[in-house]
Amino acid sequence: MEYMSVKEAAERWGISERYVQRYCIEGHIEGASKFGGAWTIPLDAQKPADMRKSAQKAAKNLTPDDNINAEAQQKLKIAMPLMNTPYPLGGALSAAESIEDEDLRSIALAEYYYFSGQSAKSSDIAEEYLAHSDIALRLSACWLYAYANLTLDRIPRARQAMNQVLATVKNLDESTPDVYRAYAVCISAGVCVLLHLPLPENLPPVKECISFLPAGFRLLALYVQAHYAYLQKQYGACVGIAETALTLEQQLYQIPTIYLHLVATMGYINLRQSEQAKEHLLAAWKIAQPDDIIEPFGEHHGLLGGVLEAVMRKDYPKDFRRIIDITYNFSAGWRKIHNKDTGHNFADDLTTTEFTIAMLAARGWSNKEISAHLNISTNTVKMHISSVLQQLDIPQRKDLAQFMLK
Repeated sequence: MEYMSVKEAAERWGISERYVQRYCIEGHIEGASKFGGAWTIPLDAQKPADMRKSAQKAAKNLTPDDNINAEAQQKLKIAMPLMNTPYPLGGALSAAESIEDEDLRSIALAEYYYFSGQSAKSSDIAEEYLAHSDIALRLSACWLYAYANLTLDRIPRARQAMNQVLATVKNLDESTPDVYRAYAVCISAGVCVLLHLPLPENLPPVKECISFLPAGFRLLALYVQAHYAYLQKQYGACVGIAETALTLEQQLYQIPTIYLHLVATMGYINLRQSEQAKEHLLAAWKIAQPDDIIEPFGEHHGLLGGVLEAVMRKDYPKDFRRIIDITYNFSAGWRKIHNKDTGHNFADDLTTTEFTIAMLAARGWSNKEISAHLNISTNTVKMHISSVLQQLDIPQRKDLAQFMLK
């Protein structure tokens, strides 16, 4: 197959290179992939429909009733309001507390508590909104409640909230505002993707909803797309989506930006580009540290391929230990849902170091490569792998893959 560059596509279609890049990361150009630092686009790819013109055309054709609906949409709530707020570094809690709307302020505080590793406080606040009539508030509360209770090992509560998110999509109708529909689709996809569960059969593609989302949530939706590409072992696409989203970001939305850097780390480490992976991990930590946004690092530990150990164990020992504590709690809840729902049997009793080494070994890294990456001796690597094989009761290194994260 022949390909063209972003510049060539822009010239052919008569649009800016920025718009071509945006179409690529949002999945509107079939077959587009990112290699190195550049997107490649199939030569026979068709120009996507212009979202701006579609929106303008719809606005011109508004009926009086539509105008009433447009005014009503101005009063719609914003899902995950803290995630949609660009605050100064160190200002996360102040940003949440300063939101005027009482309900949005409560959800923003639940976000802050969850992302800063205070799951019990987050769960208590979110619980009050699990049955709220407003879809944005309810979806936000259910998502936070589900993940907070994974960490707290309250699996029935977590599962109930997850099921409520998925049920919301089924109950949408033609009267549901587009942005609320987009929230429901993206949060449902997020719940499934982060737990490595199959997407519901009738769930619309996330890429069809991105244009309806506010800026901060749009970045989170792109993270979900990048993570999904990762699960499909499309590591180049994973990195391409994350890198381009970060490049095109016009304001710093701290929380989704952290998630984008983490998913880029995941992609790069599977491409065996350790330096790029470490750069993204450090970029995420630089944003997260002033506000103690530590939970995302614990969520992703098993997928980061030892980059946390390589970057943070020595320079940030106290924070590293906290992340490992979060990892044990979150991953225990994660496995209880994932393993039961999928029939997989991911390793349960390994230490985080053993799990990290086993993950790399399962993906074809040699002992020498693992030791260089983690800055430990090859004998230490051999010792850990032998221990893992014994604990999992398997004879050979090649059998590790069935017990490791995909």
